[in-house]
Amino acid sequence: MQTKLALPGAYPQSPGAAPAPGGERARLAEVAKQFEAIFLRQLLASARATDFGGDELFGGQGMETFTEMRDARFAEIAAGTGALGLASMIEMQLARHMEKGA
Repeated sequence: MQTKLALPGAYPQSPGAAPAPGGERARLAEVAKQFEAIFLRQLLASARATDFGGDELFGGQGMETFTEMRDARFAEIAAGTGALGLASMIEMQLARHMEKGA
């Protein structure tokens, strides 16, 4: 079961900036979400790399693989819901350049 987070204002958009399906803006929005997911995966990996010197009860290569997979999925879900809002900010910034180039 997957629960979506609803955060008001998570994806602020300028008036009339609704992405058309399959348009440049929609592709930009998708790429921005993918970038946010990559950023979150890296952030989680760095946080988990800390060593507090304790002996772990569970561990090994299997646990590391599971942790990486869990972090990747969490990052995808968080980016898809706009939990951080990074994707929307990237999209808005890059959309300005697209409009100038058109």
